[in-house]
Parts: sequence; structure tokens; C-alpha cells
Amino acid sequence: MNAAEIDNYMDTALRLAQRGLGNVWPNPAVGCVIVCLRDGLPVVAARGWTQPGGRPHAEAAALEQLYRRIGPDAARGAIAFVSLEPCSHHGRTPPCVEALIAAGIGRVVVACEDPDPRVSGRGMARLRDAGIEVVTGVRREAAETINAGFFSRIRKGRPLVTWKTATSLDGRIATASGHSQWITGDVARAYAHLERACHDAILIGAGTAAHDNPRLTSRLPGLSARSPVRVVLDSHLRLPLTAHLVAEAGATPTWLIARDDNDRVRVRALRDLGVEVLEVPVGNDQRIDIGAALDELGNRGLTRILIEGGARVAASLVAGDFIDRIQWYRAPKLVGAGGLPAAMPFGLDNLSRAPRFARTGMRKLGDDWLESYRRLE
Repeated sequence: MNAAEIDNYMDTALRLAQRGLGNVWPNPAVGCVIVCLRDGLPVVAARGWTQPGGRPHAEAAALEQLYRRIGPDAARGAIAFVSLEPCSHHGRTPPCVEALIAAGIGRVVVACEDPDPRVSGRGMARLRDAGIEVVTGVRREAAETINAGFFSRIRKGRPLVTWKTATSLDGRIATASGHSQWITGDVARAYAHLERACHDAILIGAGTAAHDNPRLTSRLPGLSARSPVRVVLDSHLRLPLTAHLVAEAGATPTWLIARDDNDRVRVRALRDLGVEVLEVPVGNDQRIDIGAALDELGNRGLTRILIEGGARVAASLVAGDFIDRIQWYRAPKLVGAGGLPAAMPFGLDNLSRAPRFARTGMRKLGDDWLESYRRLE
């Protein structure tokens, strides 16, 4: 099997992994392709990806498909292409390395190492100890990009933060009167709903929640079940009990991040309606400590959050250097200096200190453009 064929099979595993984004936290999104030889030629015999809630894992799903389609001995001598190092620890499911060894897999091609200290290198070592050939580093950068959220939670203790904003050409999210519906067109808004389905949670501020009374669900056909957790930064728990986010908390989870000194009656009332209230300390400015809030979200297993909050939330995240990715939807309109900017002032007084980002893509969506950026370390 030549290098181009190996890359091609791994690319298939990576595409499978992407199916799990937004739906498998706290686990990583992994894809697996099992290739068998038939008449001396490689043939894809089974495919698997991490299932909703994180179980079963991709390798187990692929092996189960292989056994069902062909038989219990079909994996002997086969090659497994996996987008992330197979797990080697006992959790709610047995280790994937044990399943691969028991199946008789002859070779495992791995895109990248799992940074989880329970796995990190141990999975590949177990496979080698069992006499299985292991190849690593195939399409490593693409694999690490897919699981950047999982890696962030393991390494930094917080989810990957993507700021999504929709503005006019001159960077305004609303007119001076606050009118903002709609800056972008139908195609861009539909794509934004697809982005929601690929994230574990959406985060907004209390001002946006009060002004727009949003639902923050994925309203594309077939994706209603992929709506992320709705998270609101609400220091003083001012979100009305009649708000959509509260009333529909039973169907789509709603978490409120609040100060740890709020009225206990109010906290109980919200919890009785199915809302999770996450209490965190305040910073020196008596506002929610945004770093502590992100750490709490990481503690709860979230790996990828999409920021759809207003200008103040954006500014606080930029000021804390917490923005990892930007999805900037730009409409061919001008609003003027009186309009509301995408981000409020965040204390920058010298351009040399400005956060820097690299553009990673551009996509035309109807009359609008989506520009994608990643933070430069």
C-alpha cells in the first residue's frame, strides 16, 4: 500500500470523525476504517465513528459492523486506520486496544497521539507489545484540528472557544437603535445553524438573552436533535422564568453561569424548572470571572463552545485571551459609526499587543462571506 492510498484511507477516517463533533463530548470525535485484503487488493470492509454521548467508540463500532457483515474472523490481518490513538484504559467501555488485539488486527495506522494522560502513548505501546505493527503521524495536523476542542480541555482545562459574529462591512452587529435582524441572508444563517450542530454548547450574555429571547437551537431539517447546550452568562440570574431558554430547558439543556452569592430562592426556582445553575466566583471588577467560567465548562466535559453573545461578552473573552477561533460572517452592507460594534473596548492601547489571527478559509454564502480564523500562538 503506497503513501497516497494510506493518506486516502486516513482522510476517510477523518471525515467519519467529523460526524461526531458536537455530539460526543466529553469524548473525542474519532473515525475508524478497517481495510481487508481480497484477492490481494485492499478493500474497505467496515467504518465506524464515535457514537452520540461518546459510546461506543469508533474502533468498537467499526469492528461490530465488520463482524455483522462478514464474520468473526474477518479482522485477522486487516489494517485499521484510526484518527486518534486507541484508548488503553477502562472507562464505561473496555479499552479499544483490547478489542483490536482480540480481533486479530495486523496493523494499525494512527493519525495522532491522544494527549489524555490515561492514554498518551500507552495505547500504541499496548498494540506493539501484542505484535501489531503501528504507524503514526498520518494526516496528523488535520486530525489535531478536528479534535482541537478535546485537546484544549485536556491540556488547558477549558473548551476550545470559537467567536461567531455577523457584521456589516464596517464591523457593526446592529444599528444605533439596536436593530439587528437580519444583517446576513438566509444562506449564511442556515450555515450558522449547521455550525451550532457541530459544537457542544452556545454561549451568550444576559443582555443578548433578554433582548432577543433566543432559542439557540439548530433549526435545520434533521438536526433538531443536535442542538447544543445553551449557556448564558447571567451574573445576577435575571433571565426571566418565562424566557424560551428556561421554558424549554427540559428539551434542550440550559446552563446559567452566575455569581456564587445569588439569592438561594431564585437559584432553586431555576433549578426546579430544569435549568443548571453554575456558580463561579467574581473577578476584581465584581463581574463573573470569565476564566473560572470556562474552567467550569471544561470540568463538565464541554470541548467546543460557540460564542454568539454580544459585544461585551466578546470583549471580555478577547481581553482574557480566550478566543481560539473566529467565524466572521460579513454582509455587503454599511451601518456607520453609530452602530453597535462587534466587540466593545477591551483595554488595548498599543497595536503591538493586539491579538493576532491567521485566516484559515473563506466561503461565499449567498451575498455574504464567511471568514474563518485561528489564533496565532
